[in-house]
Amino acid sequence: MFRKVLVANRGEIAVRVMRACEELGVRTVAVYSEADTDAGHVRYADEAYNVGPARAADSYLDQEAVLEAAQKADADAIHPGYGFMAENAKFAARVEESDCTWIGPPSDAMARLGEKTKARTVMQNSGVPVVPGTTEPVEDPAEVEAFGEEHGYPIAIKAEGGGGGRGMKIVQSPDEIEDQLAAAKREGEAYFDNDSVYLERFLEAPRHIEVQIVADHHDNVRHLGERDCSLQRRHQKVIEEGPSPALSDDLRERIGDAARRGVGETNYTNAGTVEFLVEDGEFYFLEVNTRIQVEHPVTEEITGIDIVKEQLRVAAGEEISFTQDEIEVEGHAMEFRINAENAANDFSPATGRLETYDPPGGIGVRVDDAVRQGDDIGGDYDSMIAKLVVGASDRTECLARAERALREFDIQGFHTVIPFHRLMVTDERFTAGTHTTNYLDEELDHERIERAVERWGPDEAEKSDDDEEVTEREFTVEVNGKRFEVNLEERGAPPVPTVEGDRGGMDRPEAATKDDSGGAAAPGDGEQISAEMQGTILSVDVEVGDEVAAGDVVLVLEAMKMENDVVAEAGGTVTDVLVSEGDSVDMGDPLIVLE
Repeated sequence: MFRKVLVANRGEIAVRVMRACEELGVRTVAVYSEADTDAGHVRYADEAYNVGPARAADSYLDQEAVLEAAQKADADAIHPGYGFMAENAKFAARVEESDCTWIGPPSDAMARLGEKTKARTVMQNSGVPVVPGTTEPVEDPAEVEAFGEEHGYPIAIKAEGGGGGRGMKIVQSPDEIEDQLAAAKREGEAYFDNDSVYLERFLEAPRHIEVQIVADHHDNVRHLGERDCSLQRRHQKVIEEGPSPALSDDLRERIGDAARRGVGETNYTNAGTVEFLVEDGEFYFLEVNTRIQVEHPVTEEITGIDIVKEQLRVAAGEEISFTQDEIEVEGHAMEFRINAENAANDFSPATGRLETYDPPGGIGVRVDDAVRQGDDIGGDYDSMIAKLVVGASDRTECLARAERALREFDIQGFHTVIPFHRLMVTDERFTAGTHTTNYLDEELDHERIERAVERWGPDEAEKSDDDEEVTEREFTVEVNGKRFEVNLEERGAPPVPTVEGDRGGMDRPEAATKDDSGGAAAPGDGEQISAEMQGTILSVDVEVGDEVAAGDVVLVLEAMKMENDVVAEAGGTVTDVLVSEGDSVDMGDPLIVLE
């Protein structure tokens, strides 16, 4: 077994890997950006090294910096987690050439399966059905148009190195081709350092089924059953579960065998996931994720197998200790991604301080996180702050337990998707297990989400119409021996004083204030378009003097790995453009001024 493992990642997955290492007696090394100086994974590790500025491309994606940190720490292995460089075959090759062991698939297998066009070819040659698509990268809009004429619309343009919906754009008609092709290439470059894209016929209402596999260096390939990831929003998984409520025993067996067969042809080792789309009783290969998945705890709960420990053992040369027949799937499990997002506002990213962080517990409840009360959640990285995993004897009990756990999960300070999850565990389509990948985007009434957020969202003091300050105070009282929680509002009263340094038992500095002498330019008179979230300006689509109408996109803002169109609420003439491509902005910062 290894002596010291560097985890080339951040957040909950870094802590998850470190916990597995600790149980195996392996020391751990964290890397961190300037934005993550006091992050949870840094606090957990035995030692930690700074690898650069907040921007991921200059820190977590900086191969030289990460390899240098491994050398300084004298680590003998590197685990990439998921995201960042986890599916970067070039980085894996550099680790293999170094004094460290790569805890993941061989770089040549990653190149064959991690790049989607090559993976499609491998699967076709292995007899695994695939969705109609290209096997060579696409550069020209004319190629997309020709594909549409042959196979019809909609078309999915997908980044070669992408995953989890990142770098995927849907083209509904020919007039969308140019913009969507450019956006897919831009996201592929930004998130995966690879702007190569390919095409697929887009299935409009499939189930998304994935099979967890583990393979060792002794020609053993095992699959650990499937997960159903059909509840998605904009191709991002929201709730995952296993086993799938939509598969027959025959279809389940065929998909599992196809996953083992396809992976077995590539000399693949370590953990991975083979993803399929299922529609009308048929299944089609989608992609291989050559890494651990966000939703791997679902499989761990129903099989009892610690997948991260298996990764470590396989990378150390050990043989898988169980046969395929010995793997038993018992009960049912679900994973809820706890994202810092306001579901009522089109799931826009939210930032702020964790004024309250009180996760649930009890039988069958697991929380994977890397935060604690008092932490600041910024907009530099992914919006997921925790994962709630619930296991039970069957799906009915799992839903009831999930409802209880979500009700217990208390986060205050900013919006999260917990109210949305509480809605879904009682939603008729979801509880019946008949939802498809387009249910959230095309069928669910958005007003139901708004009502859920209003009912179960974070506690917020509201102001009266004349902006009078409202302070909310909580009291506990007893009446005839019975305890009551009472909330009282005081209008016009000063806010409740706080003790300096008292933030949930943690002494943390206040956020730095901007230097007025070096801040952004002051906006001119007129109607301001302001940033609704912290982020980075990806593009500015207007110039001074341009005429815009209500609903026109004026710029694109990236926040927590999501592109967000900023639109004009009313028409007018652009009189000031206060930001440029690449600028970082905070919530409320003025961006554009209209007259």
